[in-house]
Amino acid sequence: MSSYDVIIIGSGPGGYVCAIRCAQLGLKVACVEGRETLGGTCLNVGCIPSKALLHASHMLHEAEHNFATMGLKGKTPTVDWKQMLAYKENTIEQNTKGIEFLFKKNKVDWLKGWGSIPEAGKVKVGDEVHEAKNIIIASGSEPASLPGVEVDEKVVVTSTGALELGKVPKKMVVIGAGVIGLELGSVYARLGAEVTVVEFLDVVTPGMDGEVQKTFQRTLKKQGLTFVMGAAVQKTEATKTKAKVHYKLRKDDSEHVLEADAVLVATGRKPFTEGLGLDALGMKMTERGQIAVNDKWETSVPGVYAIGDVIEGPMLAHKAEDEGMAAAEQVAGKHGHVNYGVIPGVIYTHPEVANVGATEESLKEEGRAYKVGKFSFMGNGRAKANFAGDGFVKILADKNTDRILGAHIIGPAAGDLIHEICVAMEFGASAEDLAMTCHAHPTYSEAVREAALACGDGPIHM
Repeated sequence: MSSYDVIIIGSGPGGYVCAIRCAQLGLKVACVEGRETLGGTCLNVGCIPSKALLHASHMLHEAEHNFATMGLKGKTPTVDWKQMLAYKENTIEQNTKGIEFLFKKNKVDWLKGWGSIPEAGKVKVGDEVHEAKNIIIASGSEPASLPGVEVDEKVVVTSTGALELGKVPKKMVVIGAGVIGLELGSVYARLGAEVTVVEFLDVVTPGMDGEVQKTFQRTLKKQGLTFVMGAAVQKTEATKTKAKVHYKLRKDDSEHVLEADAVLVATGRKPFTEGLGLDALGMKMTERGQIAVNDKWETSVPGVYAIGDVIEGPMLAHKAEDEGMAAAEQVAGKHGHVNYGVIPGVIYTHPEVANVGATEESLKEEGRAYKVGKFSFMGNGRAKANFAGDGFVKILADKNTDRILGAHIIGPAAGDLIHEICVAMEFGASAEDLAMTCHAHPTYSEAVREAALACGDGPIHM
């Protein structure tokens, strides 16, 4: 029986980051992973492969719509779907092999197999039982479905199946207008599919800034996506090559049917805790099936921690990473910290969408006095030169103190631009602090400065 200071169950962004940080802090570490490769959902069937397809399909869009305008003339590229999937697989392999290298470099043992916790202080992998002073559960999440919707990962697929369809469908129905549905829906729309998004609510990307939601949906409509809002999916019917999606409109209960070659079920994700043996341990869970933890990421079982998608909070890879770092600090006898008020969210469509902190809706509900600074990318020279003038930067600041409370960006490189505001918020900066910081010209980041200026006397270029 091998013995460790800490065993982490799961090698996704939360798990592998936690393992490496534990090793850096001088602990003897093992990480349990049942997949053939490290990296969890994110690297194998999530964030990374979807970004590869988003990038490839955006290049096609540029070739079809903007190359000729820039004087780049020639035959428009055709889609070799098998080669595009091979490019995606190569991207995955580079990243997963990279984690293997990092494990070896930091002397983290990979315990290959699916793990369970037979009792506190022990982790079973296959037929072997390992001892651990501390156990950290980082087993991630899995796609959630709907009653009446049977997933076969061939015609009716989750995000996993959508990343490896046999061919580009002529018609695709996406159930759910959240991040995953809109990203993968936009990939297939660019590749020539007729994409219809069916959403239960009346807005896309629930929880986001209302103005961003409207602008985002309008932009995606221009790109060819069709939206059916306020629609409750009743069931799907699938054959080997086709599917039907039955739904009711909430406003009048009228029944409708959509036919498609592929149906993407993108109705969110749920914690993956199957096989861990949590019931036998008597571990406390939340009403939503998440593992309950305290502010030190400790579960109700002594010596067992949990991080990432299995606990409360946004199911984001970088949130799991932060918790992994913090839990490692706790296990090593130090003080771990995560600022949950400054965790950005990003949607990697084109244009990108990013947010951090409060929305106008949440501030109104809170009754907090605030001001808005907004700047359109149409006033940004770099954006106009790059056919990227759609969208805006919006900064929300306290009306009295000018402290930045949140930001919302839809536009070019939004996922990168948001971090300037994250850093500012970590330091408790005011909008004026941001406005007085010199920004290089010409860059997209100037739009962030202009939005900060708009919280004061006003922007210069609008």
